[in-house]
Amino acid sequence: MAAKKPAAKKPAAKKPAAKKPAAKKPAAAKKPAAKKPAAKKPAAAKKPAVKKAAPKAAKPKVKRKPNAAFMKPMTPSAVLAAVVGSTPLPRTEVTSKIWAYIKKLNLQDKLNKRMINADAKLQAVFGGKKQVSMFEMTKLVSNHLK
Repeated sequence: MAAKKPAAKKPAAKKPAAKKPAAKKPAAAKKPAAKKPAAKKPAAAKKPAVKKAAPKAAKPKVKRKPNAAFMKPMTPSAVLAAVVGSTPLPRTEVTSKIWAYIKKLNLQDKLNKRMINADAKLQAVFGGKKQVSMFEMTKLVSNHLK
């Protein structure tokens, strides 16, 4: 009996590795792991290009109407009148005049621009507080409008 030769092994076809969801790295990790180059696919396996949808017809822009409540002239209290004047003004104008006053006297905090350092006039408007946030300011000013 003649001994048979073992069959020549064919090289195994490479399959792309199945992607696993990436585990979240701790915040202390500094460098991301190096990415492996993507395996090249044969030219015959390309997918046809997907057609993009046609853009929708643009609606004509309508100019925004201001809210009537904001545009109603309101009379400032005597304390607030020292900053913005005594004539009735809409809320939007009152806020603008207060910001002009703050910028003119450089009352915005240097480190945290959201905070306003009150001078003597503004301190009376802010209820005795020496420093308020710009968001709290509008709430405190609304107490002085009638």
